[in-house]
Amino acid sequence: MDFDITRAQSPSLLRRLGAIFYDSLLLVGILMIVTGLVAIPYGLITGGNYYENAMAINLLRLLMVLVVAAFFIYFWTHGGQTLGMRAWRIRALDGNGEPLTFHSALRRFIWACIGLLPGGMGLLWCLFDRNKFAWHDQHSRTRLVLLAKQ
Repeated sequence: MDFDITRAQSPSLLRRLGAIFYDSLLLVGILMIVTGLVAIPYGLITGGNYYENAMAINLLRLLMVLVVAAFFIYFWTHGGQTLGMRAWRIRALDGNGEPLTFHSALRRFIWACIGLLPGGMGLLWCLFDRNKFAWHDQHSRTRLVLLAKQ
């Protein structure tokens, strides 16, 4: 890879939030489609609403988490960027500056979810870290880098 990780800059919190916002817009649309693909057949087959059945709603929630995980893992392992990350010139790499593998991307996703649970403290940690690393950067041994303008 032609990327020098030793000279890489970490993106600011505002850039990270910008990318998260862009990706959230895309994911809302994807999750609406997934919900429709579950709700319509469920209603036709059972004659009821999926949200009135605890098992059906929990299975839909699990499916949504898997879709979100697949979204991020796919993009991080295929070019290192989601759509939001491209717009904000951010790329996810491992600690050596190499593209993420499936396992490193999965680890990053899990730690990102954990870091968002305590009120987003895992993400806000980049404000206090001297390298601007969030919890999921540190714990997954991956990092975000700011790309130069093209």
